[in-house]
Amino acid sequence: MRVVTLSEPDDFDGWRDAARGLVAENVPPDDVVWQVGDEPVDLFATVAEPAPAPAPGAFSVPRAFLDLARSAILGSDPERFALLYTLLARLRREPKLIEDRADPLVRRLDRIAKDVRRDIHKMRAFLRFREVEDDGAPRFVAWFEPDHHIVRANAAFFVNRFASMRWSILTPEVSIHWDGKALSEGPGASKADAPDGDPTEEVWKTYYASTFNPARVKIGAMLKEMPKKYWKNMPETALVPGLLAAAQARESGMIARARDTVGGNSLIAWEALRDEAAGCTRCPLYKPATQTVFGEGPVDAPLMFVGEQPGDQEDIAGRPFVGPAGQMFDKAMAEAGVDRSRAYVTNAVKHFKFEQRGKRRIHAKPGAGEIDACRWWIEQEQMLIKPKVTVALGATAARSLFGKVMTIGRERGRALQLPDGGEAWITVHPSYLLRLPDPAQAAEEYARFVEDLRVVGGRLAEL
Repeated sequence: MRVVTLSEPDDFDGWRDAARGLVAENVPPDDVVWQVGDEPVDLFATVAEPAPAPAPGAFSVPRAFLDLARSAILGSDPERFALLYTLLARLRREPKLIEDRADPLVRRLDRIAKDVRRDIHKMRAFLRFREVEDDGAPRFVAWFEPDHHIVRANAAFFVNRFASMRWSILTPEVSIHWDGKALSEGPGASKADAPDGDPTEEVWKTYYASTFNPARVKIGAMLKEMPKKYWKNMPETALVPGLLAAAQARESGMIARARDTVGGNSLIAWEALRDEAAGCTRCPLYKPATQTVFGEGPVDAPLMFVGEQPGDQEDIAGRPFVGPAGQMFDKAMAEAGVDRSRAYVTNAVKHFKFEQRGKRRIHAKPGAGEIDACRWWIEQEQMLIKPKVTVALGATAARSLFGKVMTIGRERGRALQLPDGGEAWITVHPSYLLRLPDPAQAAEEYARFVEDLRVVGGRLAEL
């Protein structure tokens, strides 16, 4: 009997190395006992010397098996290691077994992997950070209770999503911490170690309640996607029973307000979002900036423009597109025949990033972490405004909207689909036109910019 001891319950590398050696020796699956750390094992098992690694090229497995194993290893089924080794041993005799979805072993491992992927999604969707004071600076702490061993595998998502924040995610099994530069790991925690709430939650609950649409609620679908076990960690869910109970009255009220008030409930939600953004500390740019510069325009605007960031004059005035680039934008909109008063304008980054040179503040391009930190605000603005067409002014705006680097030269002049399904167009930022040293080139590029806006206006009329 062979005993294989893995360091952690999600130790894929350890399992793979051990399984590779065992299968090279033709060790039957029934002769292997798998354990994690000091967990009890078969009393009659004997610890053997490590199995030799197989000769290079002696045995290869389909990529589909490795993908399945990486997910299934994260499961909570105590037999997952043995099941995967059994499948590996069979693959040596039946190379196409992984394609047989009717095979009981393959089907069982598929179910485990599917449950793991669902748990990973739930953690990303339902984890809630709360702000605490840590060494005189904000830290964001969240509590989550996963069903499977997914925390380490999910860490990269949160590092990329909240790169500029200092945060900790506490779970019963393991805790992970990000200090803005490096990821570290700690022991498991309890719910009592996590904060109960912070001042931002009251603003968030006000915003959630004002955007809650009872006419579109499907309780069965909601519970399927957001099971009640996650509700205790989500501040907004405490409001759901009362909101559902008053659904009919709220629906009638929404209809009445929509008749009497331009923007209706959306204006209330937008004002709550703007007020919350005024205290944003998601990235370090808030420290030297004068203030948050939020979006501006009708809450029912059919057209939305997203620029890069506020400039010096916008930072002082607290309004977007009021400086030289904004004046050029207004002029181009007028020449293109697009009604500027019916457009909502905002920026990918809400604080002015600059370099101080004497008394002057020189514009500095936002970094990827700053763009990502601000994406939450753009997503909320889009959700509230619901524009028919969104225009990205420059590469920074395009990266914010699409979540990846976009090339203006390649994507310019055609309709693109946003991740949320909306329609978007990409063109240059007006500030680019101001920086061109050659007057002839500047005039040519300005004419092209006006034509881009004219095409967008035509497209809007079609929709």
